[in-house]
Amino acid sequence: MPKKRDGGGLSTTQQAAKFLGVSVLAGAVLAGLALPAAGALGLTAKGSVEGFDDIPANLKTPPLSQRTTILDAKGGEIAKVYSRDRTVVDLKDMSPYIRQAIVAIEDARFYQHGAIDMKGILRAVNKNAQSGGVSQGASTLTQQYVKNVFIEEAGNDADKVAQATQQTIGRKVKELKYAIQVEKELGKRKILQNYLNITFFGQQAYGIEAAAQRYFSKHAKDLSLEESALLAGIVQSPSRYDPVTAPQEATRRRNTVLQRMADLKNITRAQADAAAKKPIKLAVSRPKNGCITATDGAGFFCDYIRKVFLTDKAFGKTRKDRLKRWDRGGLTIRTTLDPQTQKAIQASISDHVYEDDPVATAATIVEPGTGKILGMGQSRPYGFGENQTVLNLSVDDAMGGGAGYQPGSTFKPVIAAAALEQGTSPEQEYSSPYRMPYPSPVQTCEGQWQGSPADTTQNENKREVGPYGMKEATAKSVNTYFVQLISDMGICPAVKMAQKMGIERADGKPLQQVPSMTLGVQEMSPLTMASGYAAFANGGEYCSPVAIESITDARGRALEVPRTSCRSAMSKRTADTINTLLKGVVEDGTGKEAGLKGRDSAGKTGTSDSRYAAWFVGYTPNAAGAVWVGDPQHKRKMYDITIGGVPHEKVYGADTPGPIWRDAMAGALAGRPAPALPTVPIGNPDRDKDRGDDDKGRGKHKPRPGHGGDDKPGGGWDLPDWPDILGGGNGGW
Repeated sequence: MPKKRDGGGLSTTQQAAKFLGVSVLAGAVLAGLALPAAGALGLTAKGSVEGFDDIPANLKTPPLSQRTTILDAKGGEIAKVYSRDRTVVDLKDMSPYIRQAIVAIEDARFYQHGAIDMKGILRAVNKNAQSGGVSQGASTLTQQYVKNVFIEEAGNDADKVAQATQQTIGRKVKELKYAIQVEKELGKRKILQNYLNITFFGQQAYGIEAAAQRYFSKHAKDLSLEESALLAGIVQSPSRYDPVTAPQEATRRRNTVLQRMADLKNITRAQADAAAKKPIKLAVSRPKNGCITATDGAGFFCDYIRKVFLTDKAFGKTRKDRLKRWDRGGLTIRTTLDPQTQKAIQASISDHVYEDDPVATAATIVEPGTGKILGMGQSRPYGFGENQTVLNLSVDDAMGGGAGYQPGSTFKPVIAAAALEQGTSPEQEYSSPYRMPYPSPVQTCEGQWQGSPADTTQNENKREVGPYGMKEATAKSVNTYFVQLISDMGICPAVKMAQKMGIERADGKPLQQVPSMTLGVQEMSPLTMASGYAAFANGGEYCSPVAIESITDARGRALEVPRTSCRSAMSKRTADTINTLLKGVVEDGTGKEAGLKGRDSAGKTGTSDSRYAAWFVGYTPNAAGAVWVGDPQHKRKMYDITIGGVPHEKVYGADTPGPIWRDAMAGALAGRPAPALPTVPIGNPDRDKDRGDDDKGRGKHKPRPGHGGDDKPGGGWDLPDWPDILGGGNGGW
């Protein structure tokens, strides 16, 4: 046991260590810093610390940042994301050659010295004195590891990285003290393992496993002698010795490592010579980082996963905490994305809308009863190039989307559900004239809405005149019927029904309490509409959308993930009645082109003011989906337009979003059960069938004059700009 001075003084080793700190390590530290002299860079005692004993005793080693892998529901990879490309592996999973090579070239006496190699320091001082400059440093592998810990802890903060690498005596003193601690606590094997996992090998590769994958497309345990020597040589200067950009320099450095290994008897001289004669043979795997690498159009869903992680307190109390956890990575995130559904969505989109079309489309499918997002895609690819975007057109603004799009008549079933819950009969008739003023006043949750005689609405064409019952009015999307319905019922029940169904504005603002809400003039996202309609398919129970099934960290430990929250939005009878109404839409109404063969489906078309947007939202018992088509910038009206190579005089919810929905749902549900939608009988299905306006929207691309109700406002014919009090303002009708 080391002797202490009388009175319990420091041991000889402790005295030496303290002396090194207090004296700023003199010339020895300068050698370790690889500096010719302190004055050369203005390094003085100001760059040191107050005292060696003042440095905290424990080095906090943050978990190493690693790749995060995002998987679909079947375990297939969607993408890898990382701030630093790293996969931590055990020393036993590293080739013996790389262990020998890194020690040979970086710290040949690693197994003989402690945290500080005094012999190496003296040798470096002498060497640098002879050369008159800096030709050799003396940092041990342990010291280098400690410096890398400081850099890792700094993360992507440029100022903190600069502090972690600053050329000051103070930083060196800290590094030395922590190196002493690390040697004592970890031991040589663990230090070498940690060093090989933390150090940078160039080409965005951190740690030996990522480096082996990057340069040779193999695991670290499979590295050959010459490959190991090459990678060990890179560490000193990743840019100078990069074998991709500087193969000659990399070859010379590799051969230096080989000769050093031979000098240390790690390999024979013959092995070194034979390896040195071999040309460098790379098998480079380019970095695949981020959602931009996702296939089948899943980049937007991938980005949505990141947004969920950064906004949900399940992953950290503050956004800063969550961002730090995301950047640390090492996670395996299994999502709800169903590969069959995702492929079907993207295939349908590609068939109907081209990425360079003047308008775009977005589609989302969710699972009723679980809230699982099964697929999410759009026509403009994820990226930063021409006709690409990183704006997720399927989601709300807060989750990476835009301000949303007016859903038009797809909002009418919400009004119908609210009325049914209030006791209105589905056989309720209204006069439903072609044109009418908004009834006034109308009760709201906070008082009354008061209109004026100028506040009017009308149906699609003059032949569309009631009286109508709810089923026919829904099938034909009769505006004046639903305006009369909400006026009788009041606005508050409609607002509350929307809230219970999770239907809210994409910009996060409260729903405006105005009668025109029945015509879908407030902007929504496809995910919101799909999730809301899923309540109809689920017997009236709404389940909030979820995208994550499970998360495990780098150690295989499960993290708590957000779960869906389900609540009753309406009675089962109301939901079944809406099923009846919306089956009529796809069987004999505006959405006939969207009907599925061989399985029950229901849905609703919608078209916004001046045809800036067209929708189809529908469902089966096991899937609910929403499709939007339009200009994300709200500038291009869809008149006289070609979409997906097909010319349109006017775009309707039936003729573009409808077929996209049909093909996507058909592909998503292929080979899966086809249960029936529960319905209830309503009225006389043959009533008024000879009016001549019941096949509106059936024409493939040019619905003939006289078709009814899809539907303006929320329908496509031009009106003057109505006052903002109606909820639309310019462009909202």
